[in-house]
Amino acid sequence: MPKIRILTLAAGLSALALGAASPLWAQTSTPIPAAPGAGSVESTSIGDLLANAADHAVLAKDMPKLIDYPGLDDIKGMTLRMISAYPEAELDDAKLKAIQADFDAAAKKP
Repeated sequence: MPKIRILTLAAGLSALALGAASPLWAQTSTPIPAAPGAGSVESTSIGDLLANAADHAVLAKDMPKLIDYPGLDDIKGMTLRMISAYPEAELDDAKLKAIQADFDAAAKKP
């Protein structure tokens, strides 16, 4: 492999590493607070949301495609905010706020 290609590859990997350290969603979006005891679009992993019956019901209602996503196991460690960086997630701030409101309401139910 020519030396220039190796340097280009190294530069690209460095850019990815720096991007991972300062994600786009952390720089451009205002955090959405969660009610006490509620799942969070910002900080609760998708895996943890799915493991909680009330949060799972919210996701089934608000994001049914997520429940059936073939790569679900690969993203269970991510948050909804993290996957919102991908257009195919179909998550913008308005949708995240609506989901958070549903998580908050679900946490208040006995």
